[in-house]
Amino acid sequence: MLPRIDAPEDCIGFHWRSPDGEAMRLAEVLALPGAETERWLPTHLEALDDVLIEVAGRFGEVLGGGRGVRPDERADATEAYRAIDRLCQEYAVAQRQAGAPDDVRAGQILGTSVLMSIRLRQSLGLMGGAPFDGTLDQPGTGVVGGLAGLHWVDESEPAKGARWLVVTAEGSRLPATLSMLLFDSSGVDKDAARGEHRQALVRVTEAVSSQQMDPYAASGAVDWLLFDWVMAHRESADSGAVEIGAGGSADARMIVLAAAASAEVRSRFDLGLLDLPR
Repeated sequence: MLPRIDAPEDCIGFHWRSPDGEAMRLAEVLALPGAETERWLPTHLEALDDVLIEVAGRFGEVLGGGRGVRPDERADATEAYRAIDRLCQEYAVAQRQAGAPDDVRAGQILGTSVLMSIRLRQSLGLMGGAPFDGTLDQPGTGVVGGLAGLHWVDESEPAKGARWLVVTAEGSRLPATLSMLLFDSSGVDKDAARGEHRQALVRVTEAVSSQQMDPYAASGAVDWLLFDWVMAHRESADSGAVEIGAGGSADARMIVLAAAASAEVRSRFDLGLLDLPR
């Protein structure tokens, strides 16, 4: 007998069960005698992709920003983001422990997972603050001139995060995004901007694992940089499908590790987030 995926009809998401029927994490499944790593990792990804399709069908207007979550939907929306987060974290842990190669498809699916989880958490009022929230100036109408750059809250403490800002000649600090720099700005070295963002996201992902960091600030830091990256790498402005470009497997690894770090740091205050259903 082989382990199997259990996807109850009355629940959002799935989990693995051992041949004896015990609920298991993917890493535990891959540690079984005769484990078929090269088969079961892709199986997990495909099942996660099916979950995303289901969630998009239920909450399409919410995910697209057309409306908020209705009171009668809050329990299902909560179940949905928690299932997505757990399944992403399970994949990342299992891939690392198995020593499996980086998979571009994994980066695409977990990138879309991140978009959905964050959109749902935004609609539920469960997002941590982005770096510099509450301290920035707001742009006026028309074209804004200034120098764009990636600014750290405290470069000596990367878990506090970084964010793209535009600093005007008058000294105003305005919020910016990677998408804005890549598609709506002039005079931007796009490859350099991507490279700087990559380095920052990798650094923050590593830093938020420290138990000494404030988990609320750390979750906002990694979520913002990750969300900013995947929003800038969608197939189109109306799509949730994430593209992996020239960075290839390295960008896929960056997304997978950051998605797992986001779930892990939030599990310190979102109690039960990574628990297995029984």
